[in-house]
Amino acid sequence: MLKKIGRLFVIKTRFEACLIIYALAVGAMARGAAYLHEYPGTGGKLLLLACTGSVFLAGAKIFDCLRFEQAAEAARQTTEYTAPAFPTSSRYAKACP
Repeated sequence: MLKKIGRLFVIKTRFEACLIIYALAVGAMARGAAYLHEYPGTGGKLLLLACTGSVFLAGAKIFDCLRFEQAAEAARQTTEYTAPAFPTSSRYAKACP
């Protein structure tokens, strides 16, 4: 049951990643607007830029991780090896009745 709940918090597609980045951006801009109100002038503008920069960095990291996980899954599926059920060497064929 916990695994089913845990799967809800896994980002699987680029669309889900975009939704999360959008939510981060909305929150960061709200925080940046609060900084502009609290610290008028250059300090507030710098803090606003820091908020937007953090969203860019987080978004890039989310997209990179998503791309890496998809590539790793594709590589795992293509290199998956299944051993033959019976030995094919003649040496083993003589030993088997």
